[in-house]
Amino acid sequence: MMLMEIVGRRKNLNAFADNSSQIYFPSWIYHQFELGENIELESMTENVNKIVRKMIIVAFWCIQTKPIHRPTMTKVLKMLESEEELFEIPPKSFLFSVDM
Repeated sequence: MMLMEIVGRRKNLNAFADNSSQIYFPSWIYHQFELGENIELESMTENVNKIVRKMIIVAFWCIQTKPIHRPTMTKVLKMLESEEELFEIPPKSFLFSVDM
């Protein structure tokens, strides 16, 4: 969750929702990924965009509802340090997910 908050520069609620308690931030980010949209930050280079995407995908894996589906910290570090750009996005399976 902290990775998503760092990347989004806000707490886990969507700042664009009508009501701040309306949309769970991971659901909003996942929806952006489903639409093929990037999470835009000011002055973000293509290299930074790749790093942000990797961090978000790792974060999705870390917040899976079932502990067996979550990576170990060793695996998380390997994923973050990897030069590989494309990681498999996990199924949308995290707590308090809201259909968009």
